[in-house]
Amino acid sequence: MSAGGIGQFVSWEGGCLMIGRARGITPMHAHYAIQIGFGPTHGIRFRPNDKEPWAEYEGVVIASRQPHTMDATHVPLNAIIFIEPERREGRALSERFGPDGISAIPAELLADVGPALFTSWHEERSAAALIAGAQRVVRKLTGGVEPSVVSDERILRAIAYINSHLDAPLTLEEVAEVAFLSPSRFRHLFVEQTGEALRPYILWRRFVRVWELMQAGESLSAAAHSAGFADAAHLSRTSRRMFGFPPSMLQISGPLAAETAVHGVSSSAATYPALQPGRPISR
Repeated sequence: MSAGGIGQFVSWEGGCLMIGRARGITPMHAHYAIQIGFGPTHGIRFRPNDKEPWAEYEGVVIASRQPHTMDATHVPLNAIIFIEPERREGRALSERFGPDGISAIPAELLADVGPALFTSWHEERSAAALIAGAQRVVRKLTGGVEPSVVSDERILRAIAYINSHLDAPLTLEEVAEVAFLSPSRFRHLFVEQTGEALRPYILWRRFVRVWELMQAGESLSAAAHSAGFADAAHLSRTSRRMFGFPPSMLQISGPLAAETAVHGVSSSAATYPALQPGRPISR
């Protein structure tokens, strides 16, 4: 059975959400981001290597760079939240669930926020509602830690430059110049403000851009070039290494309404209608 899935994608500074239905088992992989994964019912499965037996969970927190494979075909839907590990909320997740391995999320922590996220996805289908729901999950799992906020004008200027030049090569020296800092001083201040090094940040932002463009209906080839990958093949190789499958195996529907207001959502929904597939992604 092929890996990948059908669903929707939203992002915010420091994290993103993929929500939908799995089409197969995700092969062994590891990535920089901390992963939170769960379904609306018990039964999402993970294992740390192909020799270990599958374990079923309410949900998991997977440490940064922890190898794992996922089988979400036993739950009707699944939500995958990625959090950059050096963010304030990423550090809180590591402190609470451990810096290594695959950690089970107690059912009581997901009892309200998990079903509410799926209900929001079904009833509102807006980017704002999904982001708010995903961030509620993160806050619940971190014990109420709020997201990191970059405040230094020099780093804000550098981040804006990075995000507007993802289609081109980016070097430490180039980005430091935009911030009017020496490379060594910029490197230190960037980590201090964002919680992560420049190179992982740029690669992460490239993937987020790809998923954003696919959500908006762009072809895989166009998304790859716009995000700074040499071509779709380069993007696919990197994606296989980091996420276990190429972007072509994601069928992301969209676009979502960007500014829909967030309303209260029920956390007691017992059923989840079948997911309606989005349009296929062009190769």
